[in-house]
Formats: sequence, C-alpha cells, structure tokens
Amino acid sequence: MDPHKFHGNDIPHIKLDPKMTIEDLVNVFASSGFNGRSLGEAAKLYAKMIKENATICLTVSGALTPVGFGGIIKTLIERGFVDWIITTGANVYHEDHFAWGLPVKQGSSEVDDMKLYENEIVRIRDVYIKFYETLEAEDQVIQKMFGEDFPDKSFTTAEFCNLMGKMSKENAKYPEKSFITTAYDYDVPVYISTIKDSSLALNLAVHRLRDKTYNLDFVREILEQAAILYDSKKSGILELGGGVPKNTAQQTGPLLDQILRRNDGGQDYIIQITDARPDTGGLSGATLQEGKSWGKVQDAHHGMVTVYADVTIVFPILALYVLSNQKSRKPKRLYKKLGKLYDKLSDDYFNNPTNKVKKSKKKN
Repeated sequence: MDPHKFHGNDIPHIKLDPKMTIEDLVNVFASSGFNGRSLGEAAKLYAKMIKENATICLTVSGALTPVGFGGIIKTLIERGFVDWIITTGANVYHEDHFAWGLPVKQGSSEVDDMKLYENEIVRIRDVYIKFYETLEAEDQVIQKMFGEDFPDKSFTTAEFCNLMGKMSKENAKYPEKSFITTAYDYDVPVYISTIKDSSLALNLAVHRLRDKTYNLDFVREILEQAAILYDSKKSGILELGGGVPKNTAQQTGPLLDQILRRNDGGQDYIIQITDARPDTGGLSGATLQEGKSWGKVQDAHHGMVTVYADVTIVFPILALYVLSNQKSRKPKRLYKKLGKLYDKLSDDYFNNPTNKVKKSKKKN
C-alpha cells in the first residue's frame, strides 16, 4: 500500500469501558497514532511471531530485574514465548537476589546519596538494595558457585547461566522466583553479552588471584547464536532497550552472510522498545531499518516495529497481551541442541565450495 496516498484505517473517537480487556486496550493503542499506535502494532507483531512458531530471542538491557521484571520473563519462558535470551550480567546477578530471598525494596530517587552510603544502601534510581544483606550475600553465593569446583575448561556464558540456574534451583530458598532457574528448567540459553562488565565477573577475581583461570569461549557463543538463527525457519527478536544485547542478537545476520557467506538475510521480525534517539549515532537508538544495510534484518519495510517509550511501561503490556490471546507453545529446548546446531553450521560452512579453508582436525 502506497503510504503517500490518502488511505488507511479511520481513526475512531475512542471510547473506554470499565470492562475492557488488555486486548481491547491494545486495539485502542493500535487504532490511534504516535507511539501508542507503535505499541499496539508491536503487541500484534509479537503475537504473530508466536503464531508462526518463530524462534524468539529476548534481549534485556538496563536494570529490569531489580524492579521485578524477571517474573514476567519467567512466565514468557514457561508459555514458550521466549526461546533464548541475551542480557547483561547485571540483570542475571540481581535476578538471583529474589531466588535467595535477599532484600530489594522500593525506595526514592529524591535522596542524599551521601546519607544512603552511610546507611549502607545502594540505589538504582528508586530501588534500594542493602550493601551487606543483599550484595555481599549475593557475592558469597556467586563465589561459591564458580569457585574451586568450577571446571578448568573453556565455557560460554550460556553454560555459565545454565550452571547458575541449576545451583540456584537446588540450593536457593525461592528458586521459583528467578527466570534463570526457569531457563534452566526449560533449556532456554541465556547469554551474557558483556559478562566482564558486571558483578558476576568481579566475583571471579578472588579466585583468579589464587591462580584459577576462566576461559570464556566468546567466539563459540557467537557461533552458537548464529547457528540458532541459521536453523530457524522464522526468527524474531524482542528488544528491551538497546545496548550490547541488542547488537549481539542482530549481528547473527552479518556473521552468517558477511563472514560465513551464507546469504541468509538476518532476522524476520524485530520489536525494539527504546527511549534512545537515532540521530546521535548510538547503538541503542539505531533504527531497525538501518540494520538492513548490514544484513541484520530480512526486509527494511516489513516485520519491524520500534516503540519510543519506557520499557517498564511497554513490556508488561506486550507480555500480558500475548499471554491473554496466544496458546502456549512447546518449548524448543535450544540449550540441549546447541552442539548439534553448531555442528550443522560448521558442516555447511565447509561444504560450501567458496570456502577453501580446510577444516581443522582439532575437536571443538
């Protein structure tokens, strides 16, 4: 449909009813304009991704688990609406507080941080975390998990999070309060895009000083991520914020096409929720259409929606919408398939006559 012609749906004189459902509310958004319309379109696109059985990646930046949003992610995993995750180390670290029953409170942003420091309170905007009772306690948990008994071999962050989910499930006070333990239960790979930029890595320092080494195989994990896309008939991303998690998910397309010469074309669908501007040139604000020039998306004109809004407002609406009108899907259990997906991508790469490099006999 030519967007330069005068046609389209009529904009209604919106009426609200106390008996309206979340579906009704999303339809109100979708029939309006500006970012309200984008929100409605994003919700419907997420539902389409689920209906088409697309392999769905959730990327999570910012500080969303300290405000309790890990519970929403957990529910989406249980319903089969999230197949793999890329997030920050901070979101994994803070999510584990809930599993162990460590205190996190609603606080205030209008405070004197010098006094908070004296009171041993750490602040994330208007969320309070106790320095010793929460952070120090969590540090001890992480140090124990990944101490002397952690294997001295290369690992990916998906393996790191899988072990963390296993340990929290077996030992934490409230394992049901963590999407990391749920990801473990449902074999959902959870990748940490920049693990060294988090308290997870800081807690490995005490063991490194005792000469224990940690060999993160970051190249293998970007190949695993590309292998997930390569094996998917349809694929999509729900991006909560931007940053490195966003690009980590989107760079699967350029890895397959630009580096491995596969000509696959990138993601079929992407929903981005961001408050970053595109004109500054920053990653978080880069438009999804711009990604087409890199081969990150299949089509610059279809299958993409950006909502310029606060993630903490939009994400619950999107999640509740699909939870209310989409049937549960069978879990894809990608974590247990990563080895086979990797091997498939490897075999196809070396079977391509344009790739003259001989395959190493050394096992992965």
